[in-house]
Amino acid sequence: MGLDLRICPACGDRADRPVVAGATLSCARCGHEWPFRKLPLFALTGPSGAGKSTLGPLLASRLAGEAVVLEQDVLWTGALRDDVEAFRAVWLRMAAMLHQNGRPVVLCGTVAPPEFEPLPERAFFTEIHYLALVSAPSSLRARLRARPAWREWDEPRIAEMLEFDDWLRRSAPELGVELFDTTEVPSEAAADHVEKWIRARLP
Repeated sequence: MGLDLRICPACGDRADRPVVAGATLSCARCGHEWPFRKLPLFALTGPSGAGKSTLGPLLASRLAGEAVVLEQDVLWTGALRDDVEAFRAVWLRMAAMLHQNGRPVVLCGTVAPPEFEPLPERAFFTEIHYLALVSAPSSLRARLRARPAWREWDEPRIAEMLEFDDWLRRSAPELGVELFDTTEVPSEAAADHVEKWIRARLP
């Protein structure tokens, strides 16, 4: 069984759109079928400045041996910055490969269901659970302004992130996204909440 689930282990063909039935993959070229581990993916999302990067290391420590916690921005580089859909697809492929080791992935990064759900790689997961960290606009603005210069948070970019926070709050019910407001919540208490949310959904 190969780790890249798009590649047939029998003939080596690479599928642009995987053929999935339950937890079995099929090769459209040679007809070979093989099983794979189909696990849930946890998307810890929300606007920049709401606390995802702070909670990531805390969750990695707390969930060690049970889940793999990853920071989305580590792949926000090179050609992937110019093709957001490819960036999302690569992350789903990476998470699916990690799932073949038997542990679900918690992906920390700014994403919304319309960016993951239509992708062919969505078929590799049982569910994608979305929890969005949000925060008061004044708090987000202050946190983003305080970031180091290399992160390039100018005022127009901050305004875009505040708009995303507002859209996410309004759209969450119809998108199936749960919200957690971190404005007045200490990091450890926020980690308690997110850890409990993940554990309640672990397979």
